[in-house]
Amino acid sequence: MRKNFGMKTWIYPMPVLILGTYDENGVPDAMNAAWGGAYDAGKIIISLSADHKTTKNIKLKKAFTVSFATIDYVAACDYLGIVSANDEPDKLEVAGFTTSKAEFVDAPIINELPMSLECKLEKITEDGNVIAEIVNCVADEDVLDERGLPDIDLIRPIIFDPAAAAYREIGEKVGDAFVEGKSIE
Repeated sequence: MRKNFGMKTWIYPMPVLILGTYDENGVPDAMNAAWGGAYDAGKIIISLSADHKTTKNIKLKKAFTVSFATIDYVAACDYLGIVSANDEPDKLEVAGFTTSKAEFVDAPIINELPMSLECKLEKITEDGNVIAEIVNCVADEDVLDERGLPDIDLIRPIIFDPAAAAYREIGEKVGDAFVEGKSIE
């Protein structure tokens, strides 16, 4: 038996994305945004409301970074989602984060979060969706596997559970993509 819940945006897994921007004075800002993901090859989409300081900064600089919230920084990443830079301009510092300028876009990289996407704004749709081109992916060397690729077990990103309003850890590997289905043939 199944239970109906009506219209719910319960998508699993939902990444916890930390968007980094600079304001008009070059002050770094970041926010926690759970409503986003891959849009197309080499593109990302994030749903943001116009009143966010981050949205204003993206419009101004035409660039932002996307870092992945991790287990080690759950409280700090959550803080970035519950406090507005409109009210607390130094919220990154208050959260305990430091930043460096991204190499390919005019936006900050959060040093403590080990993997980031550097994004160039393509457009903001009528309903507020930010669509951007991913121009670079950068990861700390200590989260790379033996092949030199990002290792999810070393990054330790968290996901958002919208039904429980909780952050969760990603589980173990259960199979190989593009391989497991061949057993059915």
